[in-house]
Amino acid sequence: MPISPAVSRLPLLPDRYARPSLPSFMAYLVAFAFAMVSIQNSGLSLERLLVGLPSISRMLDQMFPPDLERISSIGWSLLQTFQMAVAGTVLGIVLSLPLAILAARNISPHPVVYVLSRGLISFFRTVPDLVWALIFVIAVGLGPAAGTMAITIDTIGFCGRFFAEAMEETDAAPAEALNSIGASRTGMIFSAVIPQAFPSFINSSLFSLEKATRSSVVLGLVGAGGIGIELKVAMDLFSYDVASTIILSVFMLVLVVENASTYLRSKII
Repeated sequence: MPISPAVSRLPLLPDRYARPSLPSFMAYLVAFAFAMVSIQNSGLSLERLLVGLPSISRMLDQMFPPDLERISSIGWSLLQTFQMAVAGTVLGIVLSLPLAILAARNISPHPVVYVLSRGLISFFRTVPDLVWALIFVIAVGLGPAAGTMAITIDTIGFCGRFFAEAMEETDAAPAEALNSIGASRTGMIFSAVIPQAFPSFINSSLFSLEKATRSSVVLGLVGAGGIGIELKVAMDLFSYDVASTIILSVFMLVLVVENASTYLRSKII
């Protein structure tokens, strides 16, 4: 039966999903099986959760209303937490830029330098910030200095990677034009590469500040300054009403930082 001209002009619809090859299918199957085994070995139990719900209910009942008697000291600790986050982020951003330049494939001076710089960034990013805080607490003692240094190292790992990738994704034409007229490597980097990657730098920097604000709360649990130690003491003493005040204060701080970061990104980028 001949096909009508109207039907013949209809575009051929693509397949909804591409049929995977046998190796791909086996890889998907192994990944799915590993995920199921991981969930099974994680110890998750609906029965244990249901048994523990009354304990959570009693804790929540003791949390409210929050205790506002220590709001002044909590406020100062919260300010110290935010100062740690800001100082660590600023120092980390400043130190990550030269390391990112060495770790960007298109502008790194030598392949060995590229590999070493990438490895150092990966190492900073792989070690959790809580471990860095423990190391610096041993090195410089308890207090915000240890937390600030831990956030600095964590920020170098975070921003170093994204700064390097942003510079690798820039258009090579401006850099080649500068090289053709005899510009130096430094001039080419700061006149052609960094201006193109600058919006991405701003984006990554603001995200790192948000991340540092949340991390700085946890770092206090190991004595690295900030409000984390206040939260730990309140929970250890079963002062859940004080703990709820601290948790709500941290929530407000994180909310303000995230909203301010979103606003700045919309205005700058």
